[in-house]
Order: sequence, then C-alpha cells, then structure tokens
Amino acid sequence: MARKKQMRVLLVEDNLHDIEITQRAFSKSSVEVELVVVRYGQDALDYLNHRGQFHPPDISPRPEMILLDLNLPRMDGLEVLRKIKKDQHLRSIPVIILTVSDRNQDIAPSYDLGANTYIQKPVEFSDFLRVVKGIQDYWIGIASLPGG
Repeated sequence: MARKKQMRVLLVEDNLHDIEITQRAFSKSSVEVELVVVRYGQDALDYLNHRGQFHPPDISPRPEMILLDLNLPRMDGLEVLRKIKKDQHLRSIPVIILTVSDRNQDIAPSYDLGANTYIQKPVEFSDFLRVVKGIQDYWIGIASLPGG
C-alpha cells in the first residue's frame, strides 16, 4: 500500500477568512499537508530562522513550500520575500505569492525578487479549491523539491 505523501507548508497570511479557506482547501487534499500559519512577515522570518517563540528548531521545522500574501501589516510580503531569497539557507524553498492583487506593480517585483509563482487569490471557494489543487498537483505531484 502506497504511503500518502506529506508536505509542510508555511502560510504567511493575516486575513482570518483567507486562513480558514486555505485550511479548508488543503483539508480536502489527497496529500497530507501540515499547514503552519503565521500572520506577520516578521513571524515568518522568525519561524524560518528558529527565533523567538519558534526556538528551538524542533518546534519550527523547515517547510517544503511557503505561501506568502503581499498585503501584510508591519512588514509587507515583498520585504519578506526579499529576505528569504537573500538567505543562503532559505532561498531554495519555493515561495508562491498568493494574494488579491493582479497589478503588475506587485507581480513584476515578486518575480524580480525570486518568487517561484504568483497567483491571484480567487474570490469563490470553488475557484480557490481549484487553485490549491493546481498548487498540489504541480508542486507536490510533479516538481522535485530540495530536501523532499
């Protein structure tokens, strides 16, 4: 019997509704996903670097993927992305921008800073399920990820 594939995903999202629908979408997955949620950019960096409340490292294991919103309080998603991709220990983690913006002023800098994919969040839950399935199909089913 084949073992169900597992993946740890760090969701960086401050909107409680978006957190809930992301959790619901991943719960309907054929893949076992451990969805770790942080609501602020600095918390994401602390998690990834095992600082503060995320120390020692065994309470904040490295994710295989990061879903990053751009519209975050305190430190926006582009700054978080910049810091992740500048860090030699973190830059190989795929970062998928999952945000409401469809503006080129957000899309172009995201790719310039090293985002692996940019996805505009759908409004309807059924469309959001389709997006999550697409993420899983590609990033979990097809792509080879470091450490995986």
